[in-house]
Amino acid sequence: MSIRTLISTSIAVLAMLPAMSHAQSELQAQPQVEPAALPLAAASAGALRALDYHMNERIVQVPAGENGEALLETTVFRPDGAGPFPLIVINHGKDPGRPSLQQRDRFYHMATAFVKRGYAVMVPMRQGFSRSGGSYREHGCDMTANGYTQAEDVRATLAFARQQPWVDADHIVVAGQSYGGLATIALGTQDLPGVRGLINFAGGLRDDSDRCAWRSQLVSAFAEYGSKAKLPSLWMYGQNDSLFGPELAQRMHDAYAQAGGRGRLVEFAAFKRDSHGMLASRDGEKVWLGDTEQFLKEIGMPTRVVFDVAPMPSPARTGFARVDDVAAVPFLSENGRRAYSDYLTKMTPRAFAVSPSGAWTWAEEGEDPDGRALATCSAKSKEPCRLYSVDDYVVWNDERLDQAEKASATAALTPAPAPTASAAVASTAPTTSVGSTTVR
Repeated sequence: MSIRTLISTSIAVLAMLPAMSHAQSELQAQPQVEPAALPLAAASAGALRALDYHMNERIVQVPAGENGEALLETTVFRPDGAGPFPLIVINHGKDPGRPSLQQRDRFYHMATAFVKRGYAVMVPMRQGFSRSGGSYREHGCDMTANGYTQAEDVRATLAFARQQPWVDADHIVVAGQSYGGLATIALGTQDLPGVRGLINFAGGLRDDSDRCAWRSQLVSAFAEYGSKAKLPSLWMYGQNDSLFGPELAQRMHDAYAQAGGRGRLVEFAAFKRDSHGMLASRDGEKVWLGDTEQFLKEIGMPTRVVFDVAPMPSPARTGFARVDDVAAVPFLSENGRRAYSDYLTKMTPRAFAVSPSGAWTWAEEGEDPDGRALATCSAKSKEPCRLYSVDDYVVWNDERLDQAEKASATAALTPAPAPTASAAVASTAPTTSVGSTTVR
């Protein structure tokens, strides 16, 4: 997701049930939401998701737009303590469809790596996205203008951050993925006090509408940004990126560098099914961390691990059955067993959930596949769902759910939102991977 959200989100729903959009559900305890962070309307809509207390996650409202009237829903992660901490701002991409239906991006895996290194992390949802105020602003096929407009909200986030006592205002780095990468490089044309460098992960914007030469428009946009660039940058694109492949990435970078921009391009090998989703994957750190640490050292930002972040608890392995024993999975129809066989071919991290009513769901890749599988399954089931397997092992036991467990499971889950009926013909492909989810 989006992240949310980084490789193409794909949700396949059997024809006998209504379609459902992707959703993330963090099943953590001890949420930490600032009292004034979210408007009451958002809370009453049931849209709040529990936050990760392991990294002091909370949501703040950042003023943006004319006179600061548009409040940006911004996720903050911080180490323990008062700070001040060096800061990284991470900017999200754009999913197909209405931006207001896009899930809150967290870039959880990347945020974890930076919190360990003593950073505070801010992930702002720009105007019109998720539960941020204002309206989504676009300029059609004018990629240069699109980047500049989105950068305005990032600049507002930086202005807010520099006023916070927990932020080291002299040690800031800005990163972005997909559309957020385009906005990040556009931002680098401005004077940015305290910002030492920019990181562009698979940056760009795709527009498949008629008569939009979006590839050439992107090349022109990066040439414009390069001619006015004020900061060093790191660019990372993968060989099997479904949106911005190696040839286009090289053209964009060459245009930027030839116009005067300072940026090193890293072309990494194919990553899983689609390297555009690398940043959302728990395995992506193996790809991006080395070059990112080198860049951070070059611009005077810290890289040493100084905090221990407790890992999220994993479901316990049981001896109920082998993970590949399809016949052992309870409650499934023949269609369900075929789906479980298909699930066994999916990437890890992954999770499969079932319920006594016969509902089943699987989720792969991205953030929290366990929570996504449970949330989506429960939204379609008359009885509480439980995880059957995670990654390559079974977590199921044959005990019946008691009433307390049923109540706890029901209270912990947020149903996935209904999808928009309109197609995003002229938008980017999904930029945050929450994995593939199938429901019956």
